[in-house]
Amino acid sequence: MKRILLLCMAACVFTTSFSQDEKNDTIRIGGMVIIKKPGSEGREIHTRNDTLKIPRRKYKNENLTTNWWIVDLGFSALNDKTNYSSAAAQSFAPGITEDWFELRAGKSRNVNVWFFMQRLNMIKHVVNLKYGMGLELNNYRFDDETIRFQKNPTRIIKDISLAGAKKNKLAADYLTVPMMLNFNFTPNRKEGFGFSAGVSAGYLYSARQKTKLGDNKDQLKNDFDLKQWKLSYVGELMLGPVKLYGSYAMDNMWDKGLSQTPYNIGFRLSNW
Repeated sequence: MKRILLLCMAACVFTTSFSQDEKNDTIRIGGMVIIKKPGSEGREIHTRNDTLKIPRRKYKNENLTTNWWIVDLGFSALNDKTNYSSAAAQSFAPGITEDWFELRAGKSRNVNVWFFMQRLNMIKHVVNLKYGMGLELNNYRFDDETIRFQKNPTRIIKDISLAGAKKNKLAADYLTVPMMLNFNFTPNRKEGFGFSAGVSAGYLYSARQKTKLGDNKDQLKNDFDLKQWKLSYVGELMLGPVKLYGSYAMDNMWDKGLSQTPYNIGFRLSNW
């Protein structure tokens, strides 16, 4: 019980002031003194009747590590370069203007679920190869709720019956394999600092338009002439416990009519 009490008191160190002499880092909490000696692998807690040594916890680096079930939470957006006056655009979506595909800020979301990611040591655990596999789920929520997709043949029209719809979105889901070069500047820490950069290849396995008008929900499944493959530049930034990710497609996401390049950005929930 005495040792547990000492450990709890040591945890309060960040709320106390500390003093430093020439040889040791010394922290005083009432009648207790915590000493960190130069070159030592931990700290010593001294009281009137006892001395407790707290060893420094070491992070073990392995040449191959696996992180299971990583989740990304972020936003989906489009870089729209469509020539709306072109014959191809007007044939695909008669009467189309750039206002049709305005996305609702904060409502167009990206969720990625990675089955696994592995990190392979290449140079002293500072330079690593990082790769994995997972599902990339993109939702593009339209500000204009009257947009409707049709199939056989694929067309995009304005449907006034959808006016006032609570939801109108295009969902595009990919089975994706990313491969990145990882630079870990603090290899001896579990939650370190660094970044990764590389590419990913995604296969479109599901696409659908979902609308909600009142209590009525409708869903139309089709590929809507979206390209089956999506190649993207991908990256992540590791700031200790905070991890950010981003992706930017290399090409237009449509086979015809439109020229829109998708990109995502958000937070990554990962062990490393």
